[in-house]
Amino acid sequence: MILSFSLLAAVCFLHKYIVSWIIYHNNTDVRYGNSIWRWTYDYKVIGKRDISDLDDKVFVRKRRIRNRTVTIMYFNFFLGFVFFMSFLSNLLIFIVN
Repeated sequence: MILSFSLLAAVCFLHKYIVSWIIYHNNTDVRYGNSIWRWTYDYKVIGKRDISDLDDKVFVRKRRIRNRTVTIMYFNFFLGFVFFMSFLSNLLIFIVN
């Protein structure tokens, strides 16, 4: 139970750290907005092509870094859910016994 609680606390602190990085990336460009839960493929680049970085190289590269950070945040969030379920089951076993 102590191990699952410590893993849950570590994931919580890691989640706050990752969210602060996403907020940092959101503040680097006005086109990102304030959302931390969605990927940024719907934010258009300046020019005709949106996939390659030929038109707006700086924004597309920052967008790819931000999308990677959001993916890490989702993985961390679901990992925290698994650790929370483990902690909750251990706590219920402790209460019943």
